[in-house]
Amino acid sequence: MPRPILLKSIEPVTHDTYRLECERPDGYDFRPGQATDLALDREGWRDQTRPFTFTSQPEDPRLEFVIKTYPAHHGVTSEVATLIPGEKLLIGLPWGAIHDSGPGVFIAGGAGVTPFIPILRRRARDGTLSGCHLVFANKSENDIILRKEWERMENLRTTFPVDDDNPALPHGPVTAEMLERFVGNFDRVFYFCGPPAMQEPVMAALHALGVDDSRIVQEDKPDDAERARLFDA
Repeated sequence: MPRPILLKSIEPVTHDTYRLECERPDGYDFRPGQATDLALDREGWRDQTRPFTFTSQPEDPRLEFVIKTYPAHHGVTSEVATLIPGEKLLIGLPWGAIHDSGPGVFIAGGAGVTPFIPILRRRARDGTLSGCHLVFANKSENDIILRKEWERMENLRTTFPVDDDNPALPHGPVTAEMLERFVGNFDRVFYFCGPPAMQEPVMAALHALGVDDSRIVQEDKPDDAERARLFDA
């Protein structure tokens, strides 16, 4: 049964991404990288659940979400952008297979970076980012979520491919050639979370570079419709 939680604050992170801080129900626990099904406690929206990742830590007193909005789709995330503190959200139980399996390469596309936010923040806090590399692909430089935070993290390598022509950043998409150029060492753990269009190319690139499935951490291989719920909300 969904639990109501109070929205304490909402603030922009990028032009279309927001940070939500919410009260945390007593006894509610989760693991860094996990998500929950969330709905808005508004008329006509209570049964419109979407998966969003916790970006706070399990021990934090409040729950945090970083949510990318898609205003043109007129869906749940377009409503998120209109929320005000004091409103309520509805959350289900935590779920998700992405978890910290050691230092490695974190490959993300757009909103797919959210499971890696609590994992990398925790490593930054504990001083264990050595050997970690974030490859975060976006449409443009303005879409890079939490870029300054990533660049401040000591020992975290970052690569920010973008689709548009930007001389300061690598040109996307993420391919085997790009990974060979910027990553180099493939004898380690690879994490991946991205939209449906990235799934097959990135997995094919990793396999071509000798990374087998036992060293790839990703969500439980959802079908295209389920994966699209995260990136087309």
